[in-house]
Amino acid sequence: MLEIKDLQVCYGSIMALQGVTITVPTGAIVTLIGANGAGKTTVLRAVSGILKATAGAILFNGEEITNHPPHRIVGMGVSQSPEGRMVFANLTVRENLLMGAYLRKDKRHFAADFDYLFNVFPRLKEREKQVAGTLSGGEQQMLAIGRALMSKPKCLMLDEPSLGIAPLLVKTIFSKIVEINKQLSLTVLLVEQNANLALEISSYGYVLETGRIILEAPSAELRKNEKVRGAYLGGA
Repeated sequence: MLEIKDLQVCYGSIMALQGVTITVPTGAIVTLIGANGAGKTTVLRAVSGILKATAGAILFNGEEITNHPPHRIVGMGVSQSPEGRMVFANLTVRENLLMGAYLRKDKRHFAADFDYLFNVFPRLKEREKQVAGTLSGGEQQMLAIGRALMSKPKCLMLDEPSLGIAPLLVKTIFSKIVEINKQLSLTVLLVEQNANLALEISSYGYVLETGRIILEAPSAELRKNEKVRGAYLGGA
């Protein structure tokens, strides 16, 4: 569904991505792991059209989307839940979710979508009229994922869904990612520092280091790899 080919992205004179190639099959959960500053978020922001690629290509369902405007990419079916959640703090939970559906014309289906989201994330139903800025970190993460789902994506990109969240809620959120992937047959590209959890729920993984893919393999193999265990899994 999503192909990233020899992607290069520069911040001024600094090359943040140096020829990154990633393939995300339809219906799969693929994870991208690596240390802080490795370029993981840069990959997602380039796919979303927020950052401009200086070389390489990004294809979605066989169609090149490299450097398309972000709203066009969302309209085609690629949605992102950003690092740090970035909810609209002064809007209610319901208003945040409606912002995710901004480009949609099929308003008659919104009720069913709300029902689905509130079934997956009951906490959001409880907080439906609450201002998003007053939610806990975990609740805001649920909201960010729900908002991304309201655009009815074919491919969902998640950037650090475990960041700044209590460990108990992290497990809940990761189980919900698996649930959404299975129920909606939704393709997921997951960027995550918690390599253990990311490799547990994904079928394939890539290891990014200073803007380059240094390793790729089925997730089960990566979990057994000595270098990955030592660098990202705490030797566990």
